[in-house]
Amino acid sequence: MARKRVRREEFSVSGDELLGRVKDLIHGGNIRRITIKNAEGETLIEVPLTLGVVGAVLLPVWAALGALAALVARLRIVIERVEEPGEAGRHAESDPVAL
Repeated sequence: MARKRVRREEFSVSGDELLGRVKDLIHGGNIRRITIKNAEGETLIEVPLTLGVVGAVLLPVWAALGALAALVARLRIVIERVEEPGEAGRHAESDPVAL
């Protein structure tokens, strides 16, 4: 059995872009964890995600992200993405803002 690889990606967004960008990332799939950090690199919120976490379960997370976005001008989104063997690099090539 081949091992799955975990890859980290970081995105810099403004407060008003935060919620939309996080929703887009979650809908893209294969996200294991999302961490929101401030400009100094301090973790503000960390959300572990599992397959099947959808809709109403994430409502408190959306509310927290909305409140956070209103308070902070620049944020960094750090995601952990699980890749199946043979998928390496696929997401980074399709997402030009990946760092």
